[in-house]
Amino acid sequence: MRAKQWRQGFLITVLLLVSFWLLTLIWGLAGKAQIAVTQANDEKWQYQALEERKTMLQANVTALQTERGRDAAIRTAFGVARPGEEVIVVVPPVVVAPTSTPSWWQKILSWF
Repeated sequence: MRAKQWRQGFLITVLLLVSFWLLTLIWGLAGKAQIAVTQANDEKWQYQALEERKTMLQANVTALQTERGRDAAIRTAFGVARPGEEVIVVVPPVVVAPTSTPSWWQKILSWF
């Protein structure tokens, strides 16, 4: 009878240890899975950013393949102009404030 209880106690202890070991393995796998999902999302974001950059660079290359695109790029990068071109400065119109005060009859008529 005592040997049977000892075997059952030993078996329960072994099963508890195995259960604990399996739980630690599962916990480790769950942590690794979370890391993998996070890294996959980061990679997906980086891929999308690279695709957007690729599209922009392809548009730039396409523009630079034309004479007008090369001319615009040179003008933007170096601030140069063609011979005979001049600078045009656009000035906003000056707002003129009234200098005289309206007379008494103009004030009365403005009420109507």
